[in-house]
Amino acid sequence: MNKEDILAAGERDMEQLSRKHIYHTPTKHNEVAIIKVPFGLAGARNGAELGPDELITAGLKREIASLGLIVSKEVRVDCPTQPAVPAGRKTLKYLNEVQQVSQHVCHEISVALEKGAFPLVLGGDHSVAIGTVAGLTAYYSNLGVIWFDAHADLNTEEHSLTGNMHGMSVAAFLGHSAFNLSQIKGAGSFVDPSNLVYIGLRDLDDYEKEQIRTLGIRAFTMHDVDRMGMKQVIEQAMVIAGGGTDGIHVSFDMDCLDPREAPGVGTPVPGGLSYREAHFAMECLASSNQVVSMELVEVNPLLDQNRHTARLGVGLIASLLGKSIL
Repeated sequence: MNKEDILAAGERDMEQLSRKHIYHTPTKHNEVAIIKVPFGLAGARNGAELGPDELITAGLKREIASLGLIVSKEVRVDCPTQPAVPAGRKTLKYLNEVQQVSQHVCHEISVALEKGAFPLVLGGDHSVAIGTVAGLTAYYSNLGVIWFDAHADLNTEEHSLTGNMHGMSVAAFLGHSAFNLSQIKGAGSFVDPSNLVYIGLRDLDDYEKEQIRTLGIRAFTMHDVDRMGMKQVIEQAMVIAGGGTDGIHVSFDMDCLDPREAPGVGTPVPGGLSYREAHFAMECLASSNQVVSMELVEVNPLLDQNRHTARLGVGLIASLLGKSIL
């Protein structure tokens, strides 16, 4: 194939994508509301509660300003900080604390949306997503979610092997766990499983595998990323989460990345996304004009190396907000 044929093929691909409403003029969010959630009790190891401040120290606000955006608000959610204690199997650890934090996050999301700002949630462990989605569903009645994670977070109190509630977030906003959005004041309806997409999965419990199949959730495992390439994966994900919905929420757990890229996470799993795969996904999402919010979680400075994970997290947020190479 000569150069002209290659260019023609590329133009046909872009035309097809345009018809599917995947690529649009990049959204320019004038204002960003930073919601820091220093909560780590629902995770596997101490340290995630330090993530929000670490992301700020790594230059997040400077990156946002460089994009011509304004941080309209920076709020720190009041979170319990007592050290975790061992708990037996099927025991929910810190349920009351997770409920409390979820309520606070839901409120802050609602405030940001009412003021027309783009909510940017900084975790904390991934249980903070329960409150994030609670607030979003009150504003967007038909929300799409793209969940970047090595884990499915679909466990319930009956099936969890650890009792760690950062592994139950998706079950909570789908309505499949005892603690769910219905217990959060101001929350909207449950997310439709057909509007949820996983990217980066590679460490699943048997119950989670069964639930993904039963509920018909579209899951792109690392096998799929290897087989299809990130371009095809993210394009399909945007169609599924964005087709007919009010917008896409991007929930990004840093352990979806390979530990060589992001060592500072509480539950690392080998064989994750590469630096460029993750940035490419964020760049495509930025160009989609469909993303209405983002959260980035599970940065653990106690396990990081020279702030490498936090800096990568800042870069990924910047890419989602519109930063480009050229």
